[in-house]
Amino acid sequence: MKNSLLTICFVLLSIPLFAHEGGHGTPLKQWELATNHEIVNANFIKLQHDDVYLLDAHHAVQVYKISDFTVADQNYIKAKSVSIQALNNHHTASESQKVFNSSWWLLVLGLFLLGFSVYKLIKQKKAMHFTYGILGVTIIAIVSCKNTNNTTTSTLQVPSHAVSVMQSFFEKFEGVTTHADSTYLYISSNGLPNHDMMVGISNWQQQVPIHQNYTGPNSWAIPIHPKMAEEPLSTKTNLLKGAIAVAVNGIPIFNPLNNRGEDANAIGELDDWGGHCGRADDYHYHLPPLHLQDQVGQGNPVAYAVDGFPVYGETTESLDEYLGKTNPDGSYQYHTIKEYPYFIAGMRGEVQLDPKTKAPENQVYPQPRTQELRPALRPLRGAEIIDFKSLGENAYQLTYRLEGKEYVINYSWDSTGNYTYQFINPDGTATVETYKAKEK
Repeated sequence: MKNSLLTICFVLLSIPLFAHEGGHGTPLKQWELATNHEIVNANFIKLQHDDVYLLDAHHAVQVYKISDFTVADQNYIKAKSVSIQALNNHHTASESQKVFNSSWWLLVLGLFLLGFSVYKLIKQKKAMHFTYGILGVTIIAIVSCKNTNNTTTSTLQVPSHAVSVMQSFFEKFEGVTTHADSTYLYISSNGLPNHDMMVGISNWQQQVPIHQNYTGPNSWAIPIHPKMAEEPLSTKTNLLKGAIAVAVNGIPIFNPLNNRGEDANAIGELDDWGGHCGRADDYHYHLPPLHLQDQVGQGNPVAYAVDGFPVYGETTESLDEYLGKTNPDGSYQYHTIKEYPYFIAGMRGEVQLDPKTKAPENQVYPQPRTQELRPALRPLRGAEIIDFKSLGENAYQLTYRLEGKEYVINYSWDSTGNYTYQFINPDGTATVETYKAKEK
């Protein structure tokens, strides 16, 4: 009996030693560099940030930028990277299950030996029966140590963004430029979209869109290495000030709730494109601009949240409580729905809050600054904006209807920061206001 039990223990303890994954090398892939059409023969290792790691015939690691390759090879690299991440995740889960199964049987055996030892000691009171108990305790201790060593954190490791891919979406739009450092992708624009604006607003605070200086150190910043937050911020009780995302056309997107906690869309504050102007005459969206899918293409993001995660259109897939989902490679993305909260129900990624602000009117830091040009005005009750058009470079005309009559505002600015506003009444009379932008 003793020899049989020892044999069983030896076999069970040895099982993990035979779990070995082998394989044969694959033929070297041929790559063409887009910069000089050089041919490189090497196997793909990984894509990390914007760097591509290859292993050549001499087992030397070669590192290139993803932008060095042809478009076809770039697509291959991205697809290969995603499949490897998914395979690794599946492999890790499978190995964890194997460890759990073997640990369970070893634990049962250890408890059996311990119980058998106690039983024999009570019945026969021979010292030799201590052997079974010692062996059982040893097995239980080994299983406990193994489970401790194989414990994994439940926090998802989020892959970093390929900067060149992010840039390709923003730079589809004229006037939008980008640059990056090791932490952020910076988006620069003049704050004016290349589509119509303002038409459809029926709850209007008499602001009109002018250009903004979202350039240089005042650019929008999107994290390149996003991280999952331990305590995501609900956008219902946070972030009513400042942008929560930046559209791929360089226009900021604010919380669907205005700073009074009202659904800006439901109360008529937004135009037909989901935007309006703030107190600084700064145009911004409060809804995700799904109309931009025509330019970026279906299946591509229309914006990036300020926590670093992309924002996509509608989907039939299940979403979490923050209106997002985790992909097989560990990446995370938000999606849009038709009703409030529309998108980003909670800021799933880590963000830094501006210490000068408090919930619910807090905001993510860093945020570009806007500068108020005209005094803040009150809503013009009953007014509805019915037309908006360009009159030339830096010149626009807005038409609104009030009590059945049409009013017109012609406004423009020059390169020195002089702004002129002409207010035309239905009877043809007009008044003019001028403003000078403050030098920064």
